[in-house]
Amino acid sequence: MSRPALTRAPYAPAVRRHLSRYVAVAYAAAVLAPLPHAVAAPFLPYLLALIMFSAGLQVPVRELARLLRAPRALAAGLAVHLTAPLLIVPAVAWALHRSSDADGGSGVTAAVLLTVAMPVAAGATVWTGRGNGDQPTMVGLVLLSTLLSPLTVPLTVAALAPLLSDAYAGTLTAVAHDTGSGLALTGVLLPCAAGVAVRLLLPERPLTRVRGVVPPAALAGSLVLTYANAGGAIGPFLAHPRFLLLGASLGVAAAVCALSFALGRLTARVLRLDRPAGASVTLACGMNNSSASAVLVSAALPDRPHVLLPVLAYGMLQKLAANQVVTRAMNSSS
Repeated sequence: MSRPALTRAPYAPAVRRHLSRYVAVAYAAAVLAPLPHAVAAPFLPYLLALIMFSAGLQVPVRELARLLRAPRALAAGLAVHLTAPLLIVPAVAWALHRSSDADGGSGVTAAVLLTVAMPVAAGATVWTGRGNGDQPTMVGLVLLSTLLSPLTVPLTVAALAPLLSDAYAGTLTAVAHDTGSGLALTGVLLPCAAGVAVRLLLPERPLTRVRGVVPPAALAGSLVLTYANAGGAIGPFLAHPRFLLLGASLGVAAAVCALSFALGRLTARVLRLDRPAGASVTLACGMNNSSASAVLVSAALPDRPHVLLPVLAYGMLQKLAANQVVTRAMNSSS
């Protein structure tokens, strides 16, 4: 006998419905009272793990078998996600190389490279849940892109590093190789597997209680993660404002974000995917793990905190774009 539908905390739907507003509040809080990244950094992996545990807990496990029988959306989403950096980063480097920046835009290009090379963001599962998207496909994309990231991230960075100045290229290549595998295992794969195991093994009544607590906590954790990452870049910027760099970061991040989501949307249309699967593929292409890229940027370039600005801008813009995707999906299904 199949289990009945599990209940959720009564305030969780309201939080999901107004998620973009809460994200805006998190960014406003980071501007008004930024938390130094050094203070927040030790806690960020735990918040990421909580989000992925919640995602695993909410996956209809039997639906995962469907991905093996009909993997078209999963394969398409993974392919376009992995290909996007090779299309986008050279265009960014070409445009910035003609700017007046002293290093030919290598700092901003390095930040964009580390951002779009990252696996699909764990937070994409939150937006998929809000828009009633294809959650098994999305979780599969998060897990597969993360599982492959110890191989794909170093390869992507190494392939595109020649576009950067020597001061950035060698450092980014080394850090991407050394840091990516540990973050993938402890921050994403193990917590998500634990969530799936709890859903499979826990009896119905205690599972219902867990499901009433963990997803709302993960939503709160995603907002705290947003606030902490934003504060890591905003604090140094407020201490030493560089408005030209801020404008360049926002402009480049907006262009990269628009291109990434457009690639995902185009792929969904070409393959004629249904609405839930199409939304998941679009989100997977546009939403990269900016939390992981912020960690890598901080590790690679601790003396250049301003390089976090493009990562912060992309993290903010991808959430705004995700809100548009799920709003459009919800309106088309109503």
